[in-house]
Amino acid sequence: MNKLWKKVLAALMAGTLVLGLSACGGSGGSGSGDGHLVFMIWDSGQKSGMEAIAEAYMEDHPDVTIEVQVSGWDEYWTKLEAAAKSNSLPDIFWMHTNQMYTYADAGILADCTDIVDEANYAETAIENAKGSDGKIYGVPKDKDTVALLYNKEIFDEAGVDYLTADWTWDDLESASQAIYDKTGKYGYMAYSHDQIGYWNFVYQNGGQILSDDGSEAMYTEPATSDAIKYYVGLQENDWCSTQEQFANTGAAEMFFSGQGAMYYAGNWDLANLCATYPDMNGKWDVAVLPKCPNPSEGDGRAVISNSVSYATGAEGANHDIAMDFLEFLGSEEGQRIQGESGVAIPAYNGLEDTWVQSFADNGYEANVGNLIEQFDYSIKYVNNTSRRVWEPEVEQTMLDIYAGNLTVDEGIQQMQDEVTQAIADQ
Repeated sequence: MNKLWKKVLAALMAGTLVLGLSACGGSGGSGSGDGHLVFMIWDSGQKSGMEAIAEAYMEDHPDVTIEVQVSGWDEYWTKLEAAAKSNSLPDIFWMHTNQMYTYADAGILADCTDIVDEANYAETAIENAKGSDGKIYGVPKDKDTVALLYNKEIFDEAGVDYLTADWTWDDLESASQAIYDKTGKYGYMAYSHDQIGYWNFVYQNGGQILSDDGSEAMYTEPATSDAIKYYVGLQENDWCSTQEQFANTGAAEMFFSGQGAMYYAGNWDLANLCATYPDMNGKWDVAVLPKCPNPSEGDGRAVISNSVSYATGAEGANHDIAMDFLEFLGSEEGQRIQGESGVAIPAYNGLEDTWVQSFADNGYEANVGNLIEQFDYSIKYVNNTSRRVWEPEVEQTMLDIYAGNLTVDEGIQQMQDEVTQAIADQ
């Protein structure tokens, strides 16, 4: 836990931090209870979608104005932490799973349990919206999945058949080698990442990062360590670019410039990629993740699914209005508007096709509809109350493995120790 949050929690425990939360003065909020709500998000690509939902709400509530403000990811959390410390949170804001426990357990977020009908949402989205006490502290916004993007032009050049739902890791490797041999271009580009990288391989192999209740690290369990070794080992192939190369040129840039044929991406990036690389429309496509051919248990299919929640402060000048707007954000109407914007899959069950249809409506040819089936075997985003502490440590350890500063076995043991220690210190 960083020093700022130690101060926040210490103040809460001492009773000196009174949660009279108002609109964020530092970002333009009035704080006067006049019906002017500040709605803070971190993704500029979703601003128009959030504004569309706000406009729909304001049509039925003419005395309310909602201002959507965007900050970049790092700036967003700096602002939100500072606002929490000074009792000046924005009226509505996004809450990421990584931060949910910290804010919820500090008493900073409003309890949304009474306005969320769990039956309407994906189970993973509900679980990601809970604090450690099991109460719901955010209205589920979306649910995500991971896609394998592939360049059809490179596949055609190499004479390799396109991906199917039956692909396994073996197919991924053999296609990558054939592509490299025929074209000199990279096959699957396995960059260092947890949710969009090795976590999927771990769970496909029947392993776990944490125990089911989040109380124990599982890195040294055979199914987990074997999958990590496999993923890291992919870089030893000539058809896979190195982490040093990724540091200089991102996987997406390498893919869309024709340097590599395949990489994993979050579905939340797909609309932006379609818009950013219009000349590539129809020249690339998406597929479900290849499955593990010989898992220690299960059928070899798994994909990590995370979600974002809408949240508000525990109290505030506009609290009642904020709670009502939160309920609208989670409603079928609000979630449908979000889906039609194309940037996120609604958390609301049965509205997945609104996101899928948005691609066709915009003339994008990526076959995103096949990704929806992955929710049938999705795995809840890995999280526990000490994640904020161990996540950066584990990420650095992975980079040290890739850099050769640690052997894979040493790195796996170090990650096990880092997470175990963070849990013990919690």
